Amino acid sequence: MEKFSVCIAGGGSRYTPGIINMLVSQQDRFPLERLVLFDCESERQAKVARYARILFDEYYPGCEIVETCDIDSAFEGVDFVFLQIRAGRMKMREKDEKIAIAHGCVGQETCGPGGFAYALRSVPAVCEITRAVRRQSPDAWILNYTNPDAIVAEAMRQVFPGDDRIICICDMPIGLTEIFEYLLDPEGNTKLDPRYFGLNHFGWFEHLYDQDGRDRIDEVREIIATMDPIQPGMLGLDEDWAFTYNFMQTQVRDLPGYIPNNYLQYYLYPKAMLAHQDPTYTRANMVMDGDERETFEMLDRVAELGRIRGTEFEAEASNLDGHGEYIVNLALALAYGTGDDFILMTVNDGIIPNLSPDMVVEVPCRVGADGVRPYRQAPAPTFQKGLMENQHAYERLTVEACLEGSYVKALQALTLNRCVNDLPTARALLDDYRVANEGWWPELR
Repeated sequence: MEKFSVCIAGGGSRYTPGIINMLVSQQDRFPLERLVLFDCESERQAKVARYARILFDEYYPGCEIVETCDIDSAFEGVDFVFLQIRAGRMKMREKDEKIAIAHGCVGQETCGPGGFAYALRSVPAVCEITRAVRRQSPDAWILNYTNPDAIVAEAMRQVFPGDDRIICICDMPIGLTEIFEYLLDPEGNTKLDPRYFGLNHFGWFEHLYDQDGRDRIDEVREIIATMDPIQPGMLGLDEDWAFTYNFMQTQVRDLPGYIPNNYLQYYLYPKAMLAHQDPTYTRANMVMDGDERETFEMLDRVAELGRIRGTEFEAEASNLDGHGEYIVNLALALAYGTGDDFILMTVNDGIIPNLSPDMVVEVPCRVGADGVRPYRQAPAPTFQKGLMENQHAYERLTVEACLEGSYVKALQALTLNRCVNDLPTARALLDDYRVANEGWWPELR
């Protein structure tokens, strides 16, 4: 069986151990010859690399582990690049969120002005990495997870037109599908095949077919509309995510027919979302004090022990997260032409016939060795079409502002964003973000 060479760009990410665990668990289906970790922060990456070497020594002998901060050597001779960087890390996310809240707007990682600020850091970095990949491994599959994924995908469309081996992905639709499966059947015997359309973090479930071909969407809507509130800790959800899933009740009750992606709460209910936020302790603070700290404490402890097998971390190594599972399953489908279905981002080009052809939509696709084949969709209803065309204009202007260094287009983009919708506020946000992102953003003129 062919063995693959994989590079994880963002080797020092808190998500990387989960991806590594998944690769180990799938060694019989997706065997590796070499795993490369690439990051610009050597100290963080070194901790992940130590964990990887201990894990592979015990569970996956024979696979070479390489760590590097050199952008060219990282991608030499690789088959897959799992691209999941965070330009500015969590401290810049904290600034993104708190500056937005200070101006009376939602502070969120990918939505609203926070997502805009993050995009102007992410796009140049992702483009630089993609160019390096294409210099060293022209035929490598680039599976991009970098947020804000919708805007990064639009940048990839503009900067690398026709490169069908770049695939932008998000596990949110499948994560929601798994929640719906649980609501229908906590025993886990029901599997759903979703029909979904929209943009990334901006879409709707239209149908939810079970294994018998029955559409269960009305049943799921009724369960959501009438269920008792989810408490933190249930389904592994923290306080913030419990609030998010509980708020789906409001969306389902207000909007008939479909089930919206939970991220639409920020665009359709920005006042309610702002009222829920603590201006002194945002989601970035929660992650830094929670998952990120716990992940790196685990890495340090494994390094001290020098082993995983027979320790408390043995179960951790087999506890596969959805982030790692989704990206590895997609790589499997591309490597072996399985024809499995995934919800992916792709250029519209008539897939949803009444939307702009250059819009990057998120729809069900069949994935084989030749890449992504999207399924054609029905025309979008007027309400959804209006929302998506506005969001697409915002995303396109954001990318153009970044690539052209245009202050005017940046201002126009922020003004269009549904979480802002006010030009003076957009200008104040933009000017504060320029100061906070000095050295990270391209110069805007």
